[in-house]
Amino acid sequence: MKIHPKAKALIFDLDGTLSDSLPVHMATWNKLGEEYGFTFDPNILHEMTGRPTIEFAVRVVEQYGLTVKPEKLVKLKQESFWEMAYLLKPVDEVVSIVKASYGKLPMAVGTGASRKSAEVQLKELKLIQYFAAIVSADDVTKHKPDPDTFLECARLMGVEPQFCQVFEDGDLGIAAAKKAGMMVTDVRPFINYGEWALSE
Repeated sequence: MKIHPKAKALIFDLDGTLSDSLPVHMATWNKLGEEYGFTFDPNILHEMTGRPTIEFAVRVVEQYGLTVKPEKLVKLKQESFWEMAYLLKPVDEVVSIVKASYGKLPMAVGTGASRKSAEVQLKELKLIQYFAAIVSADDVTKHKPDPDTFLECARLMGVEPQFCQVFEDGDLGIAAAKKAGMMVTDVRPFINYGEWALSE
């Protein structure tokens, strides 16, 4: 994984890119499944990585025919995730790029997570101080695969989109970066998710 020679700023997705959070997300969805009587399909995470939690909740309610409102699921899911944040681990291969680039290139986080979830994760992983900007699901109306998240990151850093390099692990985020006219690096071939990768 390398920084493009033309890159003047770096943008990082959060879940699955900086934060090895997918096992924690799975655990929280499974906990909700026990409470509401469904078995969460991990393929939903893979298909929808990068989307806001409310869209996951709508999908779960529809797929499993639940009577609970998606908004309540979101509240319960997020509270459970925040409580389990201590289980999060950094994705070392990506974090090493962040630390090596600090003070040399402006950096931002562009995520489909809520602002609180983004800040909880970055603080838990001791990464929040490295980033000039965080653009969360709360900060844009159109989410990945639309380019707005990454375009807002570029705007906040004062760098033109074509000079931004995005690091992503999700198909939706990669599509968003391309639509934004940015350089994009798919981190998946370079990182080891440990046991999570074996369950795919």
